Amino acid sequence: MFDRMRSRVSRICSGDLSYFGGPVLDDIIAGRIRAEQMSMILQYLPWMMLANGANALILVVAFWNSPERWWVLVWATAVLAFAATYGIRRRRVRSEKPETVSARTVRRAARNAFLLGCIWAASPLLFFAGAASGGQIIITCLCAGMLGGGAFAFASLPVAAIAFTSPIFIASSFAIARTGDHVYFLVAVLMVVYTCVLLRGVFVHGLKLIGRMVSQWEIEKEIRRDALTKLPNRVAFQEALEAAFYRMQRGHEQFAVSYLDLDQFKGVNDKLGHAAGDELLMQVAGRLSEHKRKADLLARLSGDEFALVLTCIASPEHAWALLDSVMRAFDAPFHIDGVEIISSACAGIAIAPAHGSEKAALLKHADEALYSAKRGVGGSVQLFDPESAAKGRERRALASDLRGALQRKELYLEFQPLLDIHRNRIVGAEALLRWMHPSRGVIGPSDFIQIAEETELIHPIGEWVLREACRTAARWPRDFKVAVNFSSVQLRRASILPMIINVLSETSLSPSRLEAEITETILISEDEFAFATLNALRSLGVRIALDDFGTGYSSLSYLRKLPLDRIKIDGSFIKSVNSNRQAATIVRAVLGLGRGLGLPVLAEGVETNAELRFLQEEGCSEVQGYLLGRPAPIGTFCRYTHGKARFGAEVSFFRRAVNA
Repeated sequence: MFDRMRSRVSRICSGDLSYFGGPVLDDIIAGRIRAEQMSMILQYLPWMMLANGANALILVVAFWNSPERWWVLVWATAVLAFAATYGIRRRRVRSEKPETVSARTVRRAARNAFLLGCIWAASPLLFFAGAASGGQIIITCLCAGMLGGGAFAFASLPVAAIAFTSPIFIASSFAIARTGDHVYFLVAVLMVVYTCVLLRGVFVHGLKLIGRMVSQWEIEKEIRRDALTKLPNRVAFQEALEAAFYRMQRGHEQFAVSYLDLDQFKGVNDKLGHAAGDELLMQVAGRLSEHKRKADLLARLSGDEFALVLTCIASPEHAWALLDSVMRAFDAPFHIDGVEIISSACAGIAIAPAHGSEKAALLKHADEALYSAKRGVGGSVQLFDPESAAKGRERRALASDLRGALQRKELYLEFQPLLDIHRNRIVGAEALLRWMHPSRGVIGPSDFIQIAEETELIHPIGEWVLREACRTAARWPRDFKVAVNFSSVQLRRASILPMIINVLSETSLSPSRLEAEITETILISEDEFAFATLNALRSLGVRIALDDFGTGYSSLSYLRKLPLDRIKIDGSFIKSVNSNRQAATIVRAVLGLGRGLGLPVLAEGVETNAELRFLQEEGCSEVQGYLLGRPAPIGTFCRYTHGKARFGAEVSFFRRAVNA
């Protein structure tokens, strides 16, 4: 019982008004309200101390000819000493308002207000009875003025107002009432009424002030809080960043900023729907909050992008270790509507001031570190590195240029002939994309296709490639085919099938003359939608070829699962067939596998007559490579497709090459 009473008194002395009808506040809000209350008091404190000193001097003048003059001087000295002490201390307090104030600070403020009130309470107790009527009037007026002025100055903090006014009220009422004069008794009654009105006003003002501040902060909290995850949002992140820079400038405290992106989040939305994507974001936010330190701020910026402000960083290794600990949130799978989702993320870190002493530079470097991490440079957590950042900037510049390459007609196709070894004749060509960059010259697809996939530009570019290839092939002999490469990113989009059908219809190219080349990267994702798209294409008559076989995933089970019409052996194996026994064995094995599965095999990268003879002897169906013709514009390839005489000459050349 005693402990409970002591706790209640302590909370009241700390400014808690919940016992008087005020709201119940959590520690964070209570600390911010105390900060506001103390800030308001400190605004009036210098003027209040000045008023205390002036009033004390007035009483000295009034009692100068009184026998109690020296005692009044001693009392006035105490008032002036107190006023000077706290007035000077106020000037030393920094002008910036603190974000939070402890309950102990409020208790100390109430204690000081009580001490000052007691000093003023001494004046009527010591000097009122022996003073002349004029002195008594002055004491009464000064005490009444201090009651009103003190209540006003401490109005934002009711506990301090009570601590200051109560001693003055009690002492004044007692001193006035004990004179026995009925007039003074009426004055004492008026003083009681006056004080009660003042204190009621103080409490009403204090409660309204707290209610208004709570409402305001609730609104501000919503403005600074992400609606979905309830994490701080971009506004709160920017404020935390500014505060971190302030601490760095004032106290030389290092801190770090990290950007974090989920991997394959779009795939979750596409497969399971946006509701599942939202649920995944909420679960991710919860786990990240559990794994971060309390002092660090975690914010959701947009979509699947999060950010961290890591405070008090001792070293780059320390920052990396903290972020690596946060990334453990992805160690266990997530469960959404009974579906297990294995999610991962990439993160980039930049440390202030080492990687930037200004906000714009630091955020740019954190973003560049994230870009390196997403590209797989240095792992899923990447600390800012100038060299990697330079490469990243170059890729971004290339991505920016690629956005307008189609409109500027900088993209074009080259064609490389395909030779049927058994019939010794050209049977078609592979369409190969090229980019004529205005300053870099010709850029091959290996340097920009991944960028196109990352930026979703692969879809308009892929459609352009298909349309140009089909339009060109439509003018070739009817038994000539055209091979076009398709990205796994393209095959995961629902519009790919209608797009291919429309292009074939517009160009009047028979589906059987189109060969869609896919790489083994599609096998890794095990995307059922992509598999279904390939099956639909094959049912239309489009031929499906597996490109670069042997260099990627190469699971033999997928040779049965995928609707394939052809396997293409990567050129890296062909180059070594006459000098490396293992390479020759691998090529023979693939050719045998193709025969066993009824799949023709095409060999890429044929550059010598010896390689061509080896493939002919081993029963390879088709070949392509520099020996037969380098990729070239359509004008060069036309010599294979126009005129029987020219075509016969080319056949004779290949016959001589094979038999040489």
